[in-house]
Amino acid sequence: MSDTILKATNISKIYGKHKALDKVSIEIKRGMIYGLIGENGAGKSTFMRIIMGLISIDEGDIELFGQTGMQGLQRARRKMGQSIETPALYPELTARENLQVQAANGGVSEREIDDLLRLMNLGNTGKKKAKNFSLGMRQRLAIASTLITNPEFLILDEPTNGLDPSGIVEMREIIQRLVTERGMTVLLSSHLLDELSQVATHYGILHNGRLISELSQEELANETRQYIELETTEVHAAVIVLDEFGIRDYEVINGTEINIYERLDDVAAINRSLVLANVDVLRIGTTRQKLEDYFLQLTGGTSHA
Repeated sequence: MSDTILKATNISKIYGKHKALDKVSIEIKRGMIYGLIGENGAGKSTFMRIIMGLISIDEGDIELFGQTGMQGLQRARRKMGQSIETPALYPELTARENLQVQAANGGVSEREIDDLLRLMNLGNTGKKKAKNFSLGMRQRLAIASTLITNPEFLILDEPTNGLDPSGIVEMREIIQRLVTERGMTVLLSSHLLDELSQVATHYGILHNGRLISELSQEELANETRQYIELETTEVHAAVIVLDEFGIRDYEVINGTEINIYERLDDVAAINRSLVLANVDVLRIGTTRQKLEDYFLQLTGGTSHA
C-alpha cells in the first residue's frame, strides 16, 4: 500500500487572464493533516475542487491513491469525502434521520451512524430537528454525512469558518480524532495560520495562486519559535561573549541585531556578561514571531482579506 494519498504536480487553472492556480505541486502522505493556508482568493478552494473532480485543470497531473487518468481518478474518489459542496441537510429531520438518508443515497449500511453521532458530538440530539441546530452542529452533521461511506481521505474547506471559539476547539478535536481513531488523511484550508497551526501536521502556503512555501509542524515551530533579541552596536564583541558563555544557537541578523535561540531563561545573566565585557547593550529581551506576522512576511501582505 502506497503512503502517498495525493500527488498533484504543476497544477494550473486559468480563468480568462487570471491564473487561479499557477503550477502548484503538493504531495500528501497517509495520516497527514495537511493545512492549506492563504488569503481569500489565493486558490485554496480551486485546488480542492480540482482534486475532487468538481472542476477541470488546464495544466498538470493528479494522482490519487496511486491512480491516474479519468477512470482511475473516478475510482480513487470513491475513497474520498469532502465538505466543499456541503451535502444537503434535511431541516425537518433529526441528525440520525439525516444520516440514514445519506446512507441510503450512498448505498451503504447504517451501522456507522451511532459511531458517527458519537464522534461528531451529536449523540444526544435525540428528536431535535436539524433546522434548530446551531451553526457548529450543522457543520458537524454535514461532515458526518460525508463520512457515512467511510472515506480514507477527507477534504474540508474552511471547516471552522463562522464558528465561535468553543465550536472551533470542538471541530479541531474532531479532525484530530478522525486521524487517530479512524486512520484518515485530511486536507483542510483556512485563511488563518494560527488556527491551522493547532491541528495540522503539515502546511502549504498559497499566495496569488502559487505555492510559496511548504513546511512541517516542526519547521513552522522553528520558524516562529521564541528567542532572545539582542541589540548592540558591537556585534563582533557580543558574539565573542556569547561563545564564552557557551551559547551556540544564535544568528547575527544585521550589524546591530543578534537572535539567540537557547538559554531563554538566562537573559539577565547574558546581559550581565555583556556589560562586564564592556559591550554596549541597547536592548535585550525575549520575543516570539507571531504566526500571522510570519504568514504576512512570506506573502508580503499587511492584512487578511
